[in-house]
Amino acid sequence: MKKQAIFFVAIVCVGIAVGVFFVYRAKLLPVGQATGEFGGVSLRIDYATTEAEREKGLGGRTNVPNDYGMLFVFPRDEQYGFWMKDMSVPIDIFWLDDKGQVVSIAQDVAPSSYPNVFYPIVPARYVLETISGFAQAHNIATGTPLLLKNFPSVSQ
Repeated sequence: MKKQAIFFVAIVCVGIAVGVFFVYRAKLLPVGQATGEFGGVSLRIDYATTEAEREKGLGGRTNVPNDYGMLFVFPRDEQYGFWMKDMSVPIDIFWLDDKGQVVSIAQDVAPSSYPNVFYPIVPARYVLETISGFAQAHNIATGTPLLLKNFPSVSQ
């Protein structure tokens, strides 16, 4: 009987430890993050699905990794303008249609361009920002798809 009690307590402790691990791990992983492929390159992508997230964007960051992008998600196709407010690094900006294909590009947009606003040549649903030079380094052009398992929708 004593061995059964010890075994039961051990199973309960392991179960609690596993549960704590998964709860802790879930808090560490950003909710709006995924991995995608763009121009044959794997990117870690953060989503900006709320108005507050879209407003902040990459502002305030001192660097943007080569394998990173921020995807801005909008509720409908429009000609969304982007500027470099609070930016300290140059970026490439890609406007994507509702299927995730590039419809317009602004390359090597410098922080010093603020308060100029950059617009796509046609309406877009998504906007992807990457490190400056990404478009040229990976031959990104109109029609290049951003490959994600699922495109997110607007949260607010």
